[in-house]
Amino acid sequence: MDPYKILGVTRSASQAEIKKVYKRLAKEHPDKNKDPGAEDMFIKITKSYEILSSEDRRANYDRYGQTDDAQAYSGSRYRHRQDNFYFDESFFNFPFNTKNHRDFTDSKYALHFNQYVSEVVPDSHRRPYLIKITSDWCFSCIHIEPVWKEVVQEMEGLVGIGVVDVGYERRLANHLGAHRTPSILGVISGKVTFFHYAVAKEHLRQFVEDLLPQRVVERITDKNEQQFLNSWHELNKPHVLLFDQVPAVPLLFKLAAFAYKDYLQFGYVDQGLAETAELQKRFNINTYAPTMLVFKESTDKPADIIQAKGMKKQIIDEFMSNNKFLLAPRLVSQKLFDELCPVKQFHRRRYCVLLMTTDEETYSSGNREFLSFASTNTRDVVRFAYVYQRLQQPLCDILMHSEDGAQSTPQQVVILERRNTAGKALFKPVTAWNGSEEDKLRLLEELERLHKDPSILIHDAILPELNNEFASMFVVRWISASYDYLSEVIDDILHNNREMMPLLSLIFSALFILFGTVVIQAFDSSEDKQMKPKVKDGTKAENGSRPPKKNFVEVTELTDITYISNLVKLRPGHINIVLVLTDASKNILLSKFAKEVYSFTTQTLHFSFLNLDKHSEWMSTLLEYAQDAAQIDADEDDSGSRRTDHTGFVLALNGHKKYLCLFKPVYTGEDLDGKPSEDEAGTSVGKPRPGSRDGHPQRKSSRSRSTSTLQIHHKLDRLGLWMERLMEGTLPRYYVPAWPGLDKITP
Repeated sequence: MDPYKILGVTRSASQAEIKKVYKRLAKEHPDKNKDPGAEDMFIKITKSYEILSSEDRRANYDRYGQTDDAQAYSGSRYRHRQDNFYFDESFFNFPFNTKNHRDFTDSKYALHFNQYVSEVVPDSHRRPYLIKITSDWCFSCIHIEPVWKEVVQEMEGLVGIGVVDVGYERRLANHLGAHRTPSILGVISGKVTFFHYAVAKEHLRQFVEDLLPQRVVERITDKNEQQFLNSWHELNKPHVLLFDQVPAVPLLFKLAAFAYKDYLQFGYVDQGLAETAELQKRFNINTYAPTMLVFKESTDKPADIIQAKGMKKQIIDEFMSNNKFLLAPRLVSQKLFDELCPVKQFHRRRYCVLLMTTDEETYSSGNREFLSFASTNTRDVVRFAYVYQRLQQPLCDILMHSEDGAQSTPQQVVILERRNTAGKALFKPVTAWNGSEEDKLRLLEELERLHKDPSILIHDAILPELNNEFASMFVVRWISASYDYLSEVIDDILHNNREMMPLLSLIFSALFILFGTVVIQAFDSSEDKQMKPKVKDGTKAENGSRPPKKNFVEVTELTDITYISNLVKLRPGHINIVLVLTDASKNILLSKFAKEVYSFTTQTLHFSFLNLDKHSEWMSTLLEYAQDAAQIDADEDDSGSRRTDHTGFVLALNGHKKYLCLFKPVYTGEDLDGKPSEDEAGTSVGKPRPGSRDGHPQRKSSRSRSTSTLQIHHKLDRLGLWMERLMEGTLPRYYVPAWPGLDKITP
């Protein structure tokens, strides 16, 4: 049976309505009603009332459709089809009564998805919510139930409470990101934060306090009191000061500050500090009870005050609600305009006296006089406000016109009444305002006339929507949203490792595959460059493509200007190949050097040359710095004198790791016609041989090239083999403690 249909009430009916309907139906007792079905109907009515009059039974019926306590929750014996077999739910009965551990009536705080979206999220901008995620088959949920009950009883009324049963609100649980039970989370300003600590009353209370913004309440002392109170004009808000003797700001005051953050600015004064003694003396604050002051345009005298022991939330809310606005606030948004100047409802008329002015210093005296007039002529049906023309130009263009249609003076007072939400309003320009006594008297007369005859508002117009002057920039909102998102991701990584591991594993696997692909492609491209066949000018390669026009690399000179960037601060993994030459051998060696190293060109190799005629001392100093200098210069001549001619030497310099590899010129025995000898097989560390193959001095030749030119040309014959060993990493390395300077130039 359906108890709601039997009693004829809706599912949202209150207990009073159910009781009233039952009393009416119970009058038709079977003893008085001779209808054959009257007795059965009376039994059904009684049974229905027993179910719906009990919160537990009613919740049980709403959730499970059960009308019998014996079958509630785990006692149901429904048969379910799963694939190709049936199972009986009675198999899963537990030895405890699930209903008993729910005697706290979680159903009172049960949340549904639509309710969360339409009610909880908007309300979370005024107060935080504490939500528990639970399920019927959760053993751990039983252990936190006593603490949860105690916290809810204390926090109810201060914060919102919600309970989500995963078994019946899986969609909402997934929306909140709750993947385990039990879980406790907080919602504030639409943002979800999970509770990750031991479930204790103190921890949950601190969790609620941590949900609130850091600067919702500012601590005030004698030093910053004037700065705090004088900011009313900039913020366009009254300021509230709470005096109390506890060091920490009370949670009740923080919650009130968050609820009214759009209207009021809050400060806290610790009466136990010596830095607040002058402030307490100035406002004559007693210490026996908490005191709350509200300041508006005047910072010397509070506009309102309350003092009470054990200040309750209801008292604080009433105090805040009565002091939400300044005496003459500035209209900075449409929301504020709607609250200050509400639309006419029934016969309740509300009028607004608006001053259209500017923020220039020239008109500041008129603004002060308007505020003075507003403070001495407060009325229930009249609100005073002002607007800056440059910030609300569309509104001022409509209202700031005289009766003949001409533009009025920079300051003008207008009385208006809003008639509907579409923007229609009746108004009348009163006077050009400069704050004189005549202006005040005329405005006062118009207000008296308005009280007797509202028809004096002869103009009507459709007012435009006001600009939101305090709206944050898009960049600020984007940065704030990004920060919130990153905070949630970091929080999930730190506390929800089990859920985040699959996602992290997937991300790292994708990054590893991507990185590996890039590395392989880089190696393939470098090998392709090295494997390209060298072709002579004017010929084609095997694949038919033309060789590059330049078959050499660009070589830069190593000078005191390029020395730092090309060597000392060379990036890790990069090597500079330096050719040592003189002015006389420059053209010959550079041409041969560029052709020899062309096939080894990579992004990590740099090519330079050093002129010994300019920097003769650098080469000898570098070899002296080397740790294996004796090994480098082991090839001394018979007289024991070291070689001083370093022309044709090639150095591979690793600026980051401070080591060098050395190439020494070797004459291969090539004859004057360019035919090499097969007898000689010199190495990269052999010494140059100025003579012929048989060891005798060379005969004089009548050929076009001189012997010296030929020797210089052959100094780099073995450079290609040396470069191959350099790329393989098999060359000996000579480490230096530091690179010698190159600033000295040889005369």
